[in-house]
Amino acid sequence: MQPDMSTRIVVFSDTHCHTWDEVHPGIRAEVADADIAIHCGDIVRMDVVDGLRETAKRSITVHGNSDPPDVRNAIPYLETLEVEGVRIGVTHPAWGGPEFPPEDLLGDFEETPDVILYGHTHEPLNETINGVLYLNPGQGYPSFMVAATIAVLTVDDGVFSAEIKTIVPAR
Repeated sequence: MQPDMSTRIVVFSDTHCHTWDEVHPGIRAEVADADIAIHCGDIVRMDVVDGLRETAKRSITVHGNSDPPDVRNAIPYLETLEVEGVRIGVTHPAWGGPEFPPEDLLGDFEETPDVILYGHTHEPLNETINGVLYLNPGQGYPSFMVAATIAVLTVDDGVFSAEIKTIVPAR
């Protein structure tokens, strides 16, 4: 029997924290356990980026609209990566209001990804539209009536699946 060789990707966004220690311990534990950790923007301070990089086995970050110039200058707005043959795009579509069709994200990428990971709306989404999986992890902190959530994307030999995971229930 062969060991499980799948890749576990933890996706989170919109943490809006000043230090890595302020990020919920449940999220920090998920990051440490993941093969790849991806932050989809609105990080707010470089300390969070540095903590993510130190904690994760591999990390990807993009900046968002709430990120100050030092963060925007240090990390990109858009990333693409390939994991086991699956093309993944990462963005923080600050050009979009709270309600926009996820398909509008395709315009950010030169080649159509298999999966688009994005933040900004604070609303979790796990939906496949026209063969593209749109995955928004929601917000990385609990607030009134909104839970802190992450997404877990699993890639196994070119086949992928995703789930939204509640870290902290709404207050």
